[in-house]
Amino acid sequence: MINTVCVFASSCNYLDESYYTDAKELGRLLAENEMDMVYGGSCLGLMWACAQEVKNLGGRITGVMPEKLREMDVFSDYCDEFFVTPCMRSRKAKMDELSDALIALPGGFGTLEELSEMIVQKQLGYNQKAIVILNTNGFYDNLLRFFDDIIDKKFANKKAGKLYFVADTPFEAVEYLKNYEPQSLAVTKEDIYTR
Repeated sequence: MINTVCVFASSCNYLDESYYTDAKELGRLLAENEMDMVYGGSCLGLMWACAQEVKNLGGRITGVMPEKLREMDVFSDYCDEFFVTPCMRSRKAKMDELSDALIALPGGFGTLEELSEMIVQKQLGYNQKAIVILNTNGFYDNLLRFFDDIIDKKFANKKAGKLYFVADTPFEAVEYLKNYEPQSLAVTKEDIYTR
C-alpha cells in the first residue's frame, strides 16, 4: 500500500496556468486518497501548488531541501516536517527513503535528473517503487521518444520501458498508484546487458 508519494516538479512560478491546475488536482487526489507527500520543500512553482493542496485538504507534507537552497529563503514553513541536507545528492536519498512511490510532474533539469536516477535505481533492483511520469500538455513527449530510442537502439534492455508509467492526467496517475502491485525484479546480468 502506498502511503507517501514523492513528487518531483518545477519550482518556477511563470508557467502556463494549465500546469498549476494539474499540480493542484494531483494534490487534491493524493489527499483524498490519504496519500501524504514528500517534495523539495519549496514555496514555489508546481511543487508548491501540489503540496499546498495536499496540506489544505488534511494531508501531511514533508519538505527536503539542501542547505544552499535553504539559505536562499525559498522554503515553505507550511511543512509538517522539514529536512535540511548537505547537498542535492543527499536530498534525493532522503526523499527516496521517506516515500513509497514517486510522480514526476513537468520540470527542468533537476526534475529530469531525479526521475532518471529513480528509473536506474529500479532498473538495478534497488527498489520496486511505482514511478509515474505526469505528461501534462504532452510536456514529456520528446523525452519519452528519446527513452524509446534508447531502448530501440539497445542502449537499454527492452524491459526498461516497463519501469515507469506515463499518465496524461492526475487521475490516471493516482489510479495507477492505487492499483500498483510491486513486482519482485530478479535483476540478472542478462536483464541489463542483453537485448
